[in-house]
Parts: sequence; structure tokens; C-alpha cells
Amino acid sequence: MTRAARDADHDGSLVSSLPPQPLSPLDGRYRAAVTGLADYLSEAGLNRARVEVEVEWLIALTDRSLFGTAPLSADDTARLRALYEEFGQSEIDWLAAKEAVTRHDVKAIEYLVRDRLSTLGLDGIAELTHFACTSEDINSASYALTVQRAVQRVWLPKLREVIGTLKTLAVQHRDAAMLSRTHGQPATPSTMGKELGVFAWRLERVAAQIDAGEYLAKFSGATGTWSAHLSAAPEVDWPELSRAFIEGLGLDFNVLTTQIESHDWQVELYDRVRHAGGILHNLATDIWTYISIGYFTQIPVAGATGSSTMPHKINPIRFENAEANLEIAGGLLATLSQTLVTSRMQRDLTDSTTQRNIGVAFGHSLLALDNLQRGLGEISLAEDVLLADLDGNWEVLAEAIQTVIRAEIAAGRSQISDPYALLKDLTRGHRVGASDLAAFVTGLDIGDAAKERLLALTPATYDGLASQLVDELG
Repeated sequence: MTRAARDADHDGSLVSSLPPQPLSPLDGRYRAAVTGLADYLSEAGLNRARVEVEVEWLIALTDRSLFGTAPLSADDTARLRALYEEFGQSEIDWLAAKEAVTRHDVKAIEYLVRDRLSTLGLDGIAELTHFACTSEDINSASYALTVQRAVQRVWLPKLREVIGTLKTLAVQHRDAAMLSRTHGQPATPSTMGKELGVFAWRLERVAAQIDAGEYLAKFSGATGTWSAHLSAAPEVDWPELSRAFIEGLGLDFNVLTTQIESHDWQVELYDRVRHAGGILHNLATDIWTYISIGYFTQIPVAGATGSSTMPHKINPIRFENAEANLEIAGGLLATLSQTLVTSRMQRDLTDSTTQRNIGVAFGHSLLALDNLQRGLGEISLAEDVLLADLDGNWEVLAEAIQTVIRAEIAAGRSQISDPYALLKDLTRGHRVGASDLAAFVTGLDIGDAAKERLLALTPATYDGLASQLVDELG
């Protein structure tokens, strides 16, 4: 190949295009793990919710017999609701074609509803479609609905699956004594169950905060003042009607806004989801570390390859993938929180593009949860390794010994002047074994009962209330 041909090849002019491909791995490689979110946080999911809001607003207005209308029959109401309940590919295609002309997504939704009203023989209420609404009335309610449903029906249940698995493992390993490491150094023993329980406890607390969060929407017109509404029907209590409508959708009502709902509930939610992601990231790195030091072994998956060149390897890829996806999700969630909290004066459009990435952020978070759930099911505790590690670090009993000496001094049964310094001289920078500590304790100026307690102690039994603390998980 000539240099000119190579250059042409490099700039793409001679390279044939691939068939249409997903740009994001969430829509390609990882589609199966995140598909539940697409029902809500995709463009089609958003448009379905927009149709739902428009239809329900029509029903609300006719239920009040406004502008000479009468409440719709049960049959007509059901046929109207079918517009969003049976929303599918034909509506997706119709909207795509219409938006190519309107260049406005919400206006295309209005035209779709009007078109379907005509098909249903309900032209008499067509002028009430999108009545007195600004696009953000529809959007704020639609985003609140889609995010609420995605969180409550897909993301939060997956988080609770991970929490449930951690609780199960905590109970299973509640008595599995292990050497702790603080600052990476041997420290007072715990149990693996209690350590996993810490993550379950932390995540449960944040999950409860997320579960109790608000999903706010506004429905007050172009600048949040109900001006157009009052011009058309000054006798109607529009704030009360709007509140009833929004709450009827299962959302919380924001009465004081600009053109947009201020997005503060979204900021709160994304910060909490990011917080949960930070805890999960901590879990992933800790489990990875426990695997690396042999505390957990990985259960081989038939047919799986750990390394392309080293046949013996089983890589902890579930936890590594979770770690990476949590970092991506955290970055996106932080951007959402930072961007959505502001809007220039009564409205700018920065939130329009930003909110279209909500699904991407939750997608990476959900993918991480899926990896963690799978990974936690593919590890086995190597209790022999835990016990060997404990038996090689008898110096961790120095804390217990010096604390018992201090108690004996306080009780008047010892004349030792500085128990901490005494144990520091014995153990700091030194490896001591069972016999060394036994000889040391035997020679201490303390009561016989205290000596017996200390002589009976081993690193594997020096785990305090670790096992009982697992009961706090409920």
C-alpha cells in the first residue's frame, strides 16, 4: 500500500462504514444488565410519560367540567389512557417524524395526542390538549414520573438485592475471626461477618433516605404564575387544581417555581445515589483486597478465561468492573447535581441536555450493582487463611494486655507505672508468638483472675462483640 493510500485509510475516506452500532456500551455490551432502566429513562420512556401527563391533564380538566365540557365516560377515559398504556413503536415512529418538522419534542407530543383524539372521536376536547401548559409543566411531571419509577422499580430493588446478599454473608460469616488492618497494618481482630455487616448497615441507611425522597413537579405555566390560566378562567382555584393533579400522579407538588421546577429534588436524589455509590466502591475495593490476600477464593466459572496467557488466573473482574462503573456513575451524578441546581433567571435550556443523561448515570450505577451481586455470589471464604493470618500476629493482643493492666492499676491490684510503654517496648516493630506473650503475662504484676483471662486469649478469640453486632442488621 502506498503512503497516500495509507493516509487516506487513516483519515477514514477509504474505510467502509460499519452497520449501525450503539455508541454507548450500555446499549451494546451491557444492554441486558440495564434494560429495565430503558423502559423509563430512554427517550421513548420519557415520551410515554409525556403522553401520560397530557392525557391525565385532559381527564382532570373534563372531570371539573371546565369550559363547557362534561366528565368523560368510563369507556372514553379508558381509551384515552390506552394512548400511554399501549404506547409503542408506532407512536415512537410518529413522534420522530413529527419532531423532525416541529423541532420541538413536547409540541410533537401535543400533536400526537390531538391526532389520537381525532381517531377516537373526541375532537370536542382537542383544544384542552396542553391547555395553559408550558413545556416544562409536562417535562417536570414526566421526568419526575420516569425517575421515580426507574429508582423505585429497577435501581433501588437491585441495591436492596446487594444489601440482602451482604446481610446473608454477614450472618454466614459472623463467627469467622479475621485479622483487621488499620493503616494497612495488623490490628485488633474482627469477624468477616461483622465487616460485611458494616457495608450492609451503611447502605441500608442511604437506601432508606433514597426511598423517602420527594419527586417534585410544577404545573403553573410559563413563569410559574398561572397567568394564562387566570386569563381563561379567573374563578378557578388553579393552584389547588394543579396540586391535586400532580399529587394524583403520585408526585409531590412544587407551588413556587420559575418556568421550570427547580430540580432540587433531583440534586438531593443524585447526591444520595452517588453516596451509595461511594459505599459500594469501598465494598468493591475491600473485597478485591481480601481476594488478593487470600481471605476469599473465587469460585471458577466453567469455560471462563481469567488471563489470555496465564491459565491459573481467576481475575476479580466483577469487583473491578463495579469499581470503574461506580466512578463513571459518580462523575455523571455529580455533574447532574452541579448543573441542575441552577437556571438563568426564569429559565435556560442547559437542563434539557443534562437531564437526557440521567439514564446514563443510573445505567452505570445499575451495571455496577449487577457486577457486585454476581461477584458476591462467586467468592468463598478461606477460613484457614484467616486463622493462619491471626496465628502469625499475636502482637495484636498487646492492646488487650495493656488495657487489662490499666484496669488492674485502677483497682489497686498492680503497681506497674506505664502499661502502654511496657507493651510498646515488647511488641512495636517486633514479632512475638504465643509463648512469648504467655511468658510476659505470667510475669506481670496483676491479679490471678486477670492473668487467667489474658492467658486464655488468642488472636482468634479476641474479636469482642463482632459476632453479636451482626444481629443489629435485623
